[in-house]
Amino acid sequence: MQNCSPDASPVLAFEVIESGIALLTLNRPTARNALSRALLRDLHEHIERAGRDPGLAAIVIAAKGSVFSSGHDLKELTSRRADQDGGLAFFRETMKACSAMMQSIVRCPKPVIAAVQGRATAAGCQLVATCDLAIASETSDFATPGVNIGLFCSTPMVALTRNISRKHAMEMLLLGEAVTAAEAMRYGLVNRVVHAQDVIPEALGMARKIAAKSKATVAIGKETFYRQAEMPLEEAYAVASEVMVKNMMLADAEEGICAFLEKRSPDWKDQ
Repeated sequence: MQNCSPDASPVLAFEVIESGIALLTLNRPTARNALSRALLRDLHEHIERAGRDPGLAAIVIAAKGSVFSSGHDLKELTSRRADQDGGLAFFRETMKACSAMMQSIVRCPKPVIAAVQGRATAAGCQLVATCDLAIASETSDFATPGVNIGLFCSTPMVALTRNISRKHAMEMLLLGEAVTAAEAMRYGLVNRVVHAQDVIPEALGMARKIAAKSKATVAIGKETFYRQAEMPLEEAYAVASEVMVKNMMLADAEEGICAFLEKRSPDWKDQ
C-alpha cells in the first residue's frame, strides 16, 4: 500500500494510497475512535478537500483499533458541563459540527465507503449509515444505544431511517441493542460482510471499480440519487429525466456509448 500523499493529524490520517483513492483513518484507538470536535473538524475538512481534488475518484473511511467509532466523545461533552451555561453552547456547536460533517459526505461528489473493522455505535453507526457504501467485518456490530443512558440517538436516527426500514430503525433506537454484521447487512446498513483481514482490501477493491468509471458520470449519479430520494414519485422522475438528458450531452457519455458499440474500453475525459 503506497502512501503517495501523507497528511496526518493526531486524530485522523489521510493518505492517497493509489491513483484515485483516498484513505481516511480514524486515529483515536485508545478513545474507541470517539468523534471529538477535533476529529469531526478534520473529517469534514479532508472529505471536502478530497471532493475538490480532480485526481481522486473515491474515499475509504477506516479506523485503527478494535472499534470503528463509539460515537460522540462523552468525556469531552461531560467536561463542558462545568461551563457557565452548563455546556449548552458546546453541545449545540458539537451537534452542528457533526451534522455538517455527515452532510459533507452526502454532498461529496466522490463516493465514500466505510470500512468497518469493529463496533460502530451511536454517531459511529451514523457515520456508517451516512457513507454511500459500507463493508463490515463478520465480527463487527452496530448499535444506537443512547436510550440506555438517557440520550436518545436523535441525530444518528436521521441517517439510520434513510438507510433501513422504519421498523428496524425503531428497534435499534428503542432497544439500544447491538445488531450483528449479518443482521446489519440484512437490514441494508452495510453492503458486504467479510473476514476482518479482508475489510480494507474489499473496500479498496470496490473503490478501484468506481475509479475506473467516469468521474463526471459518478458525480452526477450520486448527487441525483440523494436529491430524488426525498421527492414525490412524479417530481423524482422529472428531475431524473432532466439529469439523464444533461448526462447524455457529456463527452464521457458519448465516448462510453461509442466504446460499448465498438466493443472497446472507453477513454474517459471526466467531462
